[in-house]
Amino acid sequence: MPDSIRQVRNLASAILLAALGATLAACSGGDFGRTRADMRSDDMHRWLGLEATGSLGLQASQFQLTEEERQLRDLAYPMIEPPLSRPAWKSVFGDYQALPSPWRQKVVFDRTMYGRTLIDEPHRSHASRYAQLIEDVRNDITRFEPFFASAIRVIDLDRKREASMARVSELSPREKADAVARMQENSLIIQWVQLSLEQRVSSYRWALERLVIQAPDGMAADADRLIGELAAQTANPPVQSQPAYGRAVVSKG
Repeated sequence: MPDSIRQVRNLASAILLAALGATLAACSGGDFGRTRADMRSDDMHRWLGLEATGSLGLQASQFQLTEEERQLRDLAYPMIEPPLSRPAWKSVFGDYQALPSPWRQKVVFDRTMYGRTLIDEPHRSHASRYAQLIEDVRNDITRFEPFFASAIRVIDLDRKREASMARVSELSPREKADAVARMQENSLIIQWVQLSLEQRVSSYRWALERLVIQAPDGMAADADRLIGELAAQTANPPVQSQPAYGRAVVSKG
């Protein structure tokens, strides 16, 4: 009898562990806090182009996204989403939200928010705060090259698109408008990332300055070096898009 009871208990424990494992697997997030796989879709970042053009009063393109354009948007989102904007538990459970473009009049950039969040959030030590800052800057450096490689390809294809429009037979006004709108979308997304990178560099510097005066540490030198590397990349992007139709980006702090 005791052996039978023990076997039943072991079986129940195994079932419970399996169920718990399945639940945790279903809730797990991706690298860099990305939304979990079952929350994603091929065009989940299509809204970036719609938001960019819509915020400037421009017409959105009705063309479907090409694979290159889709990749551009997928690579842009992690560089646009403000660092530390989501608590860790929300990242794990796949929290995802659309963001307003920097050309909306009510959008105000606060360069102090990242640093205040970093300092105010519970950490085991100030060293862990430095480590978080270093990780965030390094992630941006890692994302920089893939995004701009994608941007170069998209801009090159858009130049070919623009050149070919003059040779397309019976090009309708709607087709021309959609082609122009898509080129504007792509250009604005690249500008959005460039603006975001400039803001991130400013935020990281503010955060490092506050950490240094609150808790000096040798890790500050590593953080400063990485911020300088990101700033140099940001100041010299491998591709330049057209300026955004004269709408200023408001900053604070």
